[in-house]
Amino acid sequence: MSTAATRHSDRRVSPVFLGILAVTAVTGWATWSGFASQPGVAVFLFVTAAWIVSLCLHEYAHARTALHSGDISVGAKGYLTLNPLKYTHALLSIVLPVVFVIMGGIGLPGGAVFIDRGRIRGRWRHSLISAAGPLTNVLFAVVCTAPFWLGALDGVPADFRFALAFLALLQVTAAILNFLPVPGLDGYGVIEPWLSYGVRRQVEPFAPFGLLFVFALLWVPSVNGVFFDVIDSLLGALGIHEFDTYCGFELFRFWRGANDFCSVSP
Repeated sequence: MSTAATRHSDRRVSPVFLGILAVTAVTGWATWSGFASQPGVAVFLFVTAAWIVSLCLHEYAHARTALHSGDISVGAKGYLTLNPLKYTHALLSIVLPVVFVIMGGIGLPGGAVFIDRGRIRGRWRHSLISAAGPLTNVLFAVVCTAPFWLGALDGVPADFRFALAFLALLQVTAAILNFLPVPGLDGYGVIEPWLSYGVRRQVEPFAPFGLLFVFALLWVPSVNGVFFDVIDSLLGALGIHEFDTYCGFELFRFWRGANDFCSVSP
């Protein structure tokens, strides 16, 4: 199979994605420079735009891996253009994930690409297609956390540091939640090819409810506490203090007003 089977126009980067990338760059600069009169607004726009960029890259990784595995139909579906509007419904793919970020500081890509699995041969290829998305979040998390674990924060403005820490938290939560072996999530897609036909048939009816089940569990205080303890431990190992992620979340929710606690670094 060759990627030449897809037209050049099917692989042209969407102006929508480029626009979101430009918003990320401009608001990132505004957060860094302190240019914005309300830093919280700049942080909100920066984190939201960067989060949507990561959503697009997550779904693109699924599609690109599927293309190289034999599904040439992903090009005609627009999955290789990085256009967020091509990844299923705009509400489910973009709006709801952003709402979940606002409500609880939890990152989980909500989009999906429909892969023609009948075109793909080999269980390892099926697993790799499912793993490609959350692995992109892992890579994004590495980039976001690099200044912290490399000790390269000298001269970095506090607001930008907070925003980067919160964005890293979103990527880490997205990677962990997506790798859960729950029907409907990528983690289940990784192991599904290795399950018996009977088990797959029994699990299939529950796939549409897997995401709802995970979020319902996360609203249980005890489960939520354990989950974020794990996240904080992972981020702490990467040099990100809870203070940074907390203040990043507070800045992100700019409509709540300024938080004096975050005006002084620990």
